[in-house]
Amino acid sequence: MLEEKIWQIEQPVDLILLPEMFPTGFSMDAPELAEHSNLGVTKWMKQMATQTKSVIAGSVIIQEGGDFFNRLLWFPQTNGARGSYIFRRSKNTYFLPHGWNICPQICYDLRFPVWSRNRQNQGKMAYDLIFYVASWPAARISAWDALLPARAIENLAYSIGVNRVGIDGNGLVYNGHSAAYDFRGTQICSVQDQDQIQIVTLDAAQLEEYRQKFPAWMDADDFEIQL
Repeated sequence: MLEEKIWQIEQPVDLILLPEMFPTGFSMDAPELAEHSNLGVTKWMKQMATQTKSVIAGSVIIQEGGDFFNRLLWFPQTNGARGSYIFRRSKNTYFLPHGWNICPQICYDLRFPVWSRNRQNQGKMAYDLIFYVASWPAARISAWDALLPARAIENLAYSIGVNRVGIDGNGLVYNGHSAAYDFRGTQICSVQDQDQIQIVTLDAAQLEEYRQKFPAWMDADDFEIQL
C-alpha cells in the first residue's frame, strides 16, 4: 500500500519522507518488531530510492547486536549507501543535491530545541531544512502544531513534520497534522487527519535573502552539549 502511494507521485521529487516507525507503528515491543540491519524494510527503502531517484527517509526499529534503536534511515538516490541517525544521539547533517543541508529529527526531539539548534558553520547556518518523522498522538497535537513553526522561526530554516494517522493497537488516536513551514513560521502546506501525499517546493533563494535581511542567527550564543 505504501509503495503504491509512492508511485502515485507523478513529478520528480528530491526527498520522500515517511513517518516514525512506518513499517510497524510506534511500539515499545522492540524484540518482536525490530528490523535487522540490511534486511526487509531497509532493502525496500534502498530499492525505492534507486527506482524513484529520490532520497527516502523514515524511522524503523533496528536491532544491532543486543541493542534496539529507533533509527532514522536515509537512503540516497544512488549507490544504496545509508546514512543513519540514532534517536537523540547524533548531530549529523545530511546533504541533498542542489546544495541543501538537512537536519533530520525523530518525533520526541521536537520538544527539545537544543537538539536542533542551527549553529554557525564557516560563516553560514549549518542547515536549511529540519524535518521530524513522528507518531504524535492527537491528545498532544496542540504541542506539535505550536513547536513545528517555532523550530522554523528560531532556526531561520524550513521546518517539516510528517505524522501518522489512524488508531494503533493500544487505542491511541493519531490525527496527522503533517505540515511544512517556511523560515518565518508561515505554514506553506498542511494535512489534517487524512492519509495522503503532499508535495512541497522549498525556495533556497528566498531563504538566503531572508537570512541576509534578518541575520538574527549571528547573535546566537554558543554552547556545548556533553552526553
